[in-house]
Amino acid sequence: MNQKLIIDIAKSLLLARWRQTLVAAVGVTFSIMMFIALLGFMTGLNDLLDGLILNRTAHVRIFKEVKPNPFQPADNQNEIGYNFVNSIKPSGNGLSLDNTAAILSALKNDSRVLGVSPKVTAQVFYNVGNVDVTGVINGIDVEAESKLFHFKDYVLDGNYLDLKNVPNSIILGKAAAEKMLANIGDVVQVTTPKGDRQMLKVVGFFQSGLQELDKVQSYCSLSTTQKLLGKPVNYITDMSVKLLDLTLAPKVAKEYSALFDTDTEDIQTANSQFETGSSVRSIISYAVGITLLIVAGFGIYNILNMMIYEKMDTIAILKATGFSGRDVKLIFTTIATSIGLFGGMFGLLFGFLLSSVIDQIPFNTAALPTIKTYPINYNIKYYVIGIIFSLITTYLAGLFPAQKASKIDPVDIIRGK
Repeated sequence: MNQKLIIDIAKSLLLARWRQTLVAAVGVTFSIMMFIALLGFMTGLNDLLDGLILNRTAHVRIFKEVKPNPFQPADNQNEIGYNFVNSIKPSGNGLSLDNTAAILSALKNDSRVLGVSPKVTAQVFYNVGNVDVTGVINGIDVEAESKLFHFKDYVLDGNYLDLKNVPNSIILGKAAAEKMLANIGDVVQVTTPKGDRQMLKVVGFFQSGLQELDKVQSYCSLSTTQKLLGKPVNYITDMSVKLLDLTLAPKVAKEYSALFDTDTEDIQTANSQFETGSSVRSIISYAVGITLLIVAGFGIYNILNMMIYEKMDTIAILKATGFSGRDVKLIFTTIATSIGLFGGMFGLLFGFLLSSVIDQIPFNTAALPTIKTYPINYNIKYYVIGIIFSLITTYLAGLFPAQKASKIDPVDIIRGK
């Protein structure tokens, strides 16, 4: 049968019951709108949390853990075969990595590596009057840390480059600064576990969003931290590596551990619980959105069922004048997909507008200093998924009533009348 004629008949049936058609289309529109807004918000929230944790975490961390040597000389000297030496203490140079220049050179020449940021971690005491407050100073390569791990985004006050340009300077954690009543330009005194003291000038405040971390953590340049500890310029305790491909981290970590004879940790291992939470939130978002579409599909199914009962005479006349069951089925599936298409398109539009409104709502909290509004992800794939599900759901909702209509015997209908 002529496709244009089938479309014209479907259009006539749609307009004849325009209120029911409008209700069905509004149901689809609302479902798609909420699907887009909900998924955009939830994935935006995931991206926000990923930014707070994953963007500040090395893909591969190279470090040296303090541990006793499992092979002791006493094992080779004891003829009886038993070793009764207890309380073995670690030996060597502690946390410092060996041959750091060669490691840095190898990492920079690795085509899989985006960049590397060396670090020195120092346990210190902040001297506040007669009270010593426990703290940690991270000696960093300021430019590398900012480029690879967004360090500058978390410096609330002051210029992060002052760590490099101002000798003996420090950027305090916001909570630590409040505890010490320190302001920018003040001088704070820190003491190492060995008793060495150093006066450091406060040039900024750092806030990660993790209150307990900001109470103890501060940042200095590599050279300042090495001088504070009385160590040479090749003294490095950690190397934070960022890869071009995050998924290679577990494999690369094992390779580096064997190659450099160090301890390593990949980002998947360090943040396994966090990644699980992100996956669960995404699954919940998709589940809720698809549920909304299925509910809208049942509404369309009911409307088309009622339309078939009301249009028995019309269907009988169509079949009596030469329309086949396949043609009748095509008419009603065309009605269903038309509702899905127009309802879905308006749903995408209103979903985008609702997402834009949410994106403008202020969201100010001390725990998330870099965030000003609620996060929204405008990824085009969510809009594509929305319209595809809209068409599939409405087509299936119209398929079963259409099959019923295609099997109507016009003789029975006319005889009954």
